[in-house]
This record gives sequence, C-alpha cells and structure tokens, in this order.
Amino acid sequence: MAKQFMLMEPKNENFNELIGGSSKYLVPRFQRDYAWDIEQWEDLWNDIKALDEEGFHYMGYIVLQQTEQYQYEVIDGQQRLVTLSLIVLAAMKAIADMIARGEDESDNKERLDEITKKFVGNKNFVSLKVISKLELNRNNNRYFQQICSSLEAPNNRGITSTNKLIRRCFDFFKKKSFGNTGAEIAQFIVDFSSSMVFTKIIVQDDLNAYKVFETLNARGVQLSTPDLLKNYLFSIVTKDETIDSDELDDLDEQWSELIAQLGESNVSDFVRYHYNSHRKMVTKKELFSSMRRVVTTPIEAYAYLKALIEYAPIYASLINPSDSWWAEQPPEYKDALTHLVGIRLFNIKQPLAILLPAFKNFSPEEFVKTVRYLYVLSIRYNVICHLSPSEQESLYNQIAIKVSNGEYKRASHIKNGEEFNRLYPDDKTFFNAFEYHRMPSRQTAKKIRFLLAEIENQLGFHCDFNKTTLEHICPYNPEAGWVDEFGEGINDVKDRLGNMILLDKDELKRANFEEKKTVYSTSQYNLAIKVSEYDVWNLESVNEQQKWMSEQAVKTWRVD
Repeated sequence: MAKQFMLMEPKNENFNELIGGSSKYLVPRFQRDYAWDIEQWEDLWNDIKALDEEGFHYMGYIVLQQTEQYQYEVIDGQQRLVTLSLIVLAAMKAIADMIARGEDESDNKERLDEITKKFVGNKNFVSLKVISKLELNRNNNRYFQQICSSLEAPNNRGITSTNKLIRRCFDFFKKKSFGNTGAEIAQFIVDFSSSMVFTKIIVQDDLNAYKVFETLNARGVQLSTPDLLKNYLFSIVTKDETIDSDELDDLDEQWSELIAQLGESNVSDFVRYHYNSHRKMVTKKELFSSMRRVVTTPIEAYAYLKALIEYAPIYASLINPSDSWWAEQPPEYKDALTHLVGIRLFNIKQPLAILLPAFKNFSPEEFVKTVRYLYVLSIRYNVICHLSPSEQESLYNQIAIKVSNGEYKRASHIKNGEEFNRLYPDDKTFFNAFEYHRMPSRQTAKKIRFLLAEIENQLGFHCDFNKTTLEHICPYNPEAGWVDEFGEGINDVKDRLGNMILLDKDELKRANFEEKKTVYSTSQYNLAIKVSEYDVWNLESVNEQQKWMSEQAVKTWRVD
C-alpha cells in the first residue's frame, strides 16, 4: 500500500494498547449508527471463549484520521470498538455489583477506578461524569456516555432503535461470566483486551482515507466507502448555520434510506455513475478527489446530497428490473423491463450513466427506446464481440452529458449520434463474431437461455427463458456413439451456441440423435424444429446451424 496515503505504516495493536493509552477517539458526527446485533455479539463472545493463554483474535482493520496530537476520528472500525468497550463496561458492572454487596469492597473500588481510567476515561470530580476516551456519533453518544458514567443502560421511553441495540448489547454481555472475584474479572479484562488485535491505519485526511478504502476493498477487505462519502458531504453541509437540526435529521434519515435501497455494495458505483451522467468521466479511484473539487460549499453539498437521494430509487430499479418501484411508474415503462433484465443478467453497467438522466429528461416512450438501443448495443458490443469497455464508457459519458444538458432530447438523437455509431458493431462484424461464439454452458446456462429465447421471440415463438431448459444436442458428457460421429472435434462443440436449443423438459440426455429428432420435430421451439431437419448431427451440422443462428441474431439485435 502506498505510503503517501498514510502518516505511518500500518501496525498491529491490541485493544488494550489502542484504548488503554492517552488517545481519544471520536466517531464523526454523521457516521453510521451502531448496528451490530446478537449474531455478531455471539460470534465475538465465542471467539473470546476460544482464546488460549497465548492466543489472539484478529479484529481486522481500524482506519483513523489524526485531528490533534492525541485525538483521532474513527473512519472505519467503530462497530468493533463500541462492542469491545461494552464488554469492558459489562465486566465493570459485575465488579460494581460486588462492591454493592460488600464483597472485597476496598480492593474492588480501587480496581474499578483503575479500569475506568484505562479503558473508559477520567471522571470529572465535580459532576462525577466520565470524560470518555470514545465518543460516538450524534445519535449514539449521549446514551453510550450514560452507560460509561453509571454502568447502567436505561430503557428510556422513546429510546431509538440504534440505542436499543447498545442497551441489548450491554445486557447481553452483562449476563456472561467474567470471573467469581473482582481480581478474576480484572484479569479477564486484561487478557481479553490484549488478545483483540487490530491493524491500525492512520491517514492524513478524508481523501487519503478514501484511497485506502478503495485499495483495501480491491483486495477483498470490505470497508465502508459510503460512510466516508457521507461524512464529507455532511461535514460541508453543517457549515451552513441556517440549516437547522430537523433538516439535518431529515437528510440523515434519507441517506439511510438511500443505503437501504441500493445495498451498501452498490453505493460507490451509484455515486460514480451519477457523477459521470453529467460531468466528465472519472474512474472509481478519482471519484472522491473529483467530488471534493466540485462540492466545496454548504449550498453545493446540500444540492448534491438531495440529487443523490432523488436519483437513488431510479438507480436501484435500473439494476433490479423486478423492483416493485416499477409498478408505481406509468405503464408505458413496462416495455423497458425485458431489456433491463438482459443488461442486468450480463452485468453490463456502462449504460447506467445514460439511463439515469434519460429517465429524468425523456418521456416514457423515449426512455423505453433508449433502453432498447443500449440493450442491443450491449449484446453486440459487450456480449458477442467483446470490444473495449473503456472506450465504450468514455463515449457513453459523452452521450450522458448531452442527455443531461438537453442537447440530446430523444432516443433518436442518441441512436444517430456520432458516439453511438462509433460503438455499434455493423451486421457483418456481429455476424462473424456470433458464427463461432462459445459460452461455457455450465457457468452461463441462464445467459444462454436468455439469448436463445430472444432469438425464439424474433422467430415468432414468445417464451420465458426462466421457464425453459437448456438442451445440448450433442450431450455435454457424450457417450460412445456421439464420439464416433464427431471424432476429435467432440470437445469443440460443447460450448458452441449452435449445439444448444431450448426445450420445456430435460429428458433427452441419453437419447441418440434420431430419438432426439423425433421430439424436436414436434416442439414449439423454432430452433429445435430447425435441428430436426438435419440428417445427422456432426461438426458440419453445428457450423451450419450456428451460421443460420447468426443470421437470426443479426435480425434479433438490430437498431433500425
């Protein structure tokens, strides 16, 4: 990992070292609320119980941003920090109960004071409230500090759902056995806190934090990039003193709805495609720095947040054509859904930059046409011809900007535009690519069924690809008779589209070609009927069938 992202190299520290020193940790005001539940608590407790004397449990990365000499913002890792702190507080409660019962009262009071100083914070000698080493966000902090000061988790009237989780977490661990004496409980705290190991990363600022997040996420370590985006935008918005707390609460709630609609893993892609829909294209790595350059004032940040909130349900529905949101839209949009299913099935995301502004700016009829044009181009360009996605994304960005600024007012402007025509593979190119196209049917059977169903629809038989079965004419695992027919070429036909058709049932695996022909000839599927016309099924037949299918594909996926 590049050193310039960080103030120092990543280092391993246990919870005792992290929280037991002189440092103070602040969860940003608009960071996500506490969200761990019983599944995570039980897993953690089981890990703690499984520790031996020399063992440790790896807690993952904690990403911090230094704000003062001994003060850090918790960019990622707050759920784990809070839960470990609540375990300490629950163990402290067990010692406090012993004191209340008069058990080893003097020593236990001293133990409790020392544990408080080390793991929780110092008490104000006037108010007797603990000045905590860990401060949470605006929704959790007051309640958490109550527990730190009183070792009680009150069930207040109107307690929020997130603070209920904190209370339940404290109660969950309070019921555990930490030891039979104050000394045993204190030893448990020392042992457990020394065994919970983090990899600590300290970053210079939120931009470098974003780079760290993206680098780690690319390696399969899932950190919360959406939190980082939210924290930056809300930190700018709150500089405007005219925005009252109710409006901030409303924005915060809407952001939570945005995350729920999209799913956290889709948020970064959504923000990038939304950005690229009306500005010069940026890559995922460039997104945060570019956003910081264009969003610098409270007014800009507020407008940007509102735009993201407005576009989120559109994006969520574009990537999920079965979303119930579509039922709430005018019926004219229904014809777009089949094409969106195809785009989604092949995981083609580039059209999203165009579809977001097209939905907002075009009539339903023009939007449906736009979806179809981009779907056809996706099948030709991405699925069959396997052409450059980077060039496609760059040209799509140019189209999206023109849709956003009103230069392209209808679907025909896109279709007839220079960008679309530069990308669109002509009929000859598409035919040649389709003629010998292979798809590994074991991994992509659903995609193949979709393509074959689209050809069937073009030939006049309308079928639902989800209700069909994929039939290999020469079986995927052929018996001796088939090997004799194909010879050494037997392995070349397994994944050829010309060797596949659709049927309603999978019942011909062990049949020879003559037996299969009898079933094919009475089928309602056009591809099956076509295959039944061959006298034999060999490599020459497969080539001829796929050549004919290529002619049908050109007609099926065509922008007129």
